[in-house]
Amino acid sequence: MWKLLLRYLKYAGTSLAGTFVDTLVLWVLSDLVFKNGYLGEYVISPAVSFQCAVITNYLISYYYVWRDRRSHDDGFRRILIKFLYYDLSCTAVFLLRLGILLLIERISGWDVVICNLVAMCVTGIINFLVNNQIIFRKRH
Repeated sequence: MWKLLLRYLKYAGTSLAGTFVDTLVLWVLSDLVFKNGYLGEYVISPAVSFQCAVITNYLISYYYVWRDRRSHDDGFRRILIKFLYYDLSCTAVFLLRLGILLLIERISGWDVVICNLVAMCVTGIINFLVNNQIIFRKRH
């Protein structure tokens, strides 16, 4: 149990790195690259920044959080396939987070930031469990 809790705390820490990357890339793209277009600023910039955060979180997860579950003979192809599964799970959990956010807002009428924080807490646990049990599961 303690090992799982420690792994979760490491995982939660990676989320901070991903949030930093997401915010920085979003700021650069929306303020400097696509500053005059709605599509670029509100669709392309967040999509690209989200993917940059996913890549950052995957690398930290692979090499730090679940390093004991990787094999020394993991080739580039295996790492890439695992990343694709990771990316799909992150995207699915992100969409779930949006749904939970909207549901909380509809029920409570709270500010979007509060709704997002609550939704992030719920989906963060779900995302950790998916990563721990599926993406970075123990090999036998």
